[in-house]
Amino acid sequence: MNNGNLFIVSAPSGAGKTSLLKELLKANPGLAISVSHTTRAPRPGEEDGVHYHFVSVGEFMRLAGEGAFLEQAQVFDNYYGTSQAGVQSQLEQGLDVVLEIDWQGARQVRKAFPDAISIFIIPPSIAALRERLSGRGQDDDAIIERRMRDAKKELSHYAEYDYLVVNDRFEDALDDLACIVRSESLRLERNASRHAAALQEMLD
Repeated sequence: MNNGNLFIVSAPSGAGKTSLLKELLKANPGLAISVSHTTRAPRPGEEDGVHYHFVSVGEFMRLAGEGAFLEQAQVFDNYYGTSQAGVQSQLEQGLDVVLEIDWQGARQVRKAFPDAISIFIIPPSIAALRERLSGRGQDDDAIIERRMRDAKKELSHYAEYDYLVVNDRFEDALDDLACIVRSESLRLERNASRHAAALQEMLD
């Protein structure tokens, strides 16, 4: 069995990354998302082990000290990390794995997995981003302004990625993501291995 592809997906807060990936996973049974560890508190509706592994700062630091994380980063005063063993296990099962991480984490992952496929998602405009962040109704003006500043920092790293997807119309952005996943599965080295027996028969 071939190992799966590793996809890195990054975006500024408010670009719609999480919603897009949720729908992408529904339509692709061979695609799995890596569940990260985080020290932030669960949001309404989030489940431990499903959306994140919610841990204390002390537990996070213990795992980090043991080298358990493929990547780790501090975002909005909280820590996030991706389990190296968890990702490797999924890839070896032939699953395509998505890492939903920021640019800092993406740089770390590329060092360990130089063949990882990276995708950056952006909103259609800075005005649309502000509207989406304000429309959540969860944050006050000071937090929204902070998120806008952090979003611009995140956006400045778009050129480090392999693909750029604009989330203007949700259905179009979802289709773009699906096309990227599909096209990567059809690369010669992967598809030829998958159909080696049929190819050999045709060439004999």
